[in-house]
Amino acid sequence: MTYENFKKTEYNQPLLEQRADPYVYKHLDGYYYFTASVPEYDKIILRKSKSIKGLAEADEVVIWKKHDSGDMSQNIWAPEIHFIAGAWYIYFAAGRSEQIWHIRPYVLECKDSDPLTGEWRELGKMQCADGDEFSFRAFSLDATVFENEGTYYYIWAEKVGVGKMISNLYIAELETPWKLKTIQVLLTTPDYDWERVGYWVNEGPSAIKHDGKIFITYSASATGACYCIGLLYADINSDLLDPRSWTKLRKPVLETDEEKGIYGPGHNSFTTSEDGSKDIMIYHARQYDEIVGDSLFDPNRHTMVMEVKWSENGMPIFDYQKLSLD
Repeated sequence: MTYENFKKTEYNQPLLEQRADPYVYKHLDGYYYFTASVPEYDKIILRKSKSIKGLAEADEVVIWKKHDSGDMSQNIWAPEIHFIAGAWYIYFAAGRSEQIWHIRPYVLECKDSDPLTGEWRELGKMQCADGDEFSFRAFSLDATVFENEGTYYYIWAEKVGVGKMISNLYIAELETPWKLKTIQVLLTTPDYDWERVGYWVNEGPSAIKHDGKIFITYSASATGACYCIGLLYADINSDLLDPRSWTKLRKPVLETDEEKGIYGPGHNSFTTSEDGSKDIMIYHARQYDEIVGDSLFDPNRHTMVMEVKWSENGMPIFDYQKLSLD
């Protein structure tokens, strides 16, 4: 199957084409700010709109380009935009042209009010906590930041092991937006068969709070049709740096649905509707399963949207829906 003859359904219509690892942040000014990986992996883009639907037609601004060599010169992946303590921050992963898989997490900062027109400066590689001899020493990516009870936390994926490496998720408290306060804690490792297809992977975390709990979605397995989303949750009043506070679901909460024409859903973010009444998940997926070559370099991971619904016992329900944002 090729991109030209995929099965079009009412469920697999993208908000934005060829924008993977999508991140949407709704700011206090009422605007939605959007960023994502681009197929060339060579820059960071931003869009903004008063509505989620409007992001599709909003002007796209390149706010940063990769270096010609050295750090941050290859594989610019999975940017996220956050607003912390009065400033904008973009967290992203990048490699080196001399060592393209030397992937590490980096930070940009903007102190102007509009991140699309403001000046961005490089803060360099994310700094680990004093005395931490482990974090960011190996292939590290997909960082996200969330706040809970006044404390900011940083979650990221990092590969460990000998031979065929394993991508785990780690959590730590932030000291500043560019430095960890605590030593890493293992949050989840690929325990189950659906997390081990192609590669053993847990990555792409994103946080959402509801009814006294905090939920972390994450992506698992290789980036083809086997890519899927798992779920962890904890009480918001628990010690989030204690692995015993977290419960991990045995099965994925979102995976390929051939009937609906959605393949390899993953790497999502959360936001809310314009009136704040609905929780919205922004994720990427393909519209076909047969990929020529390395799935990482297939450009057609598109930005999709769904409403997150909630069960009577307070658990999220992820159900593919028609694209309707009116």
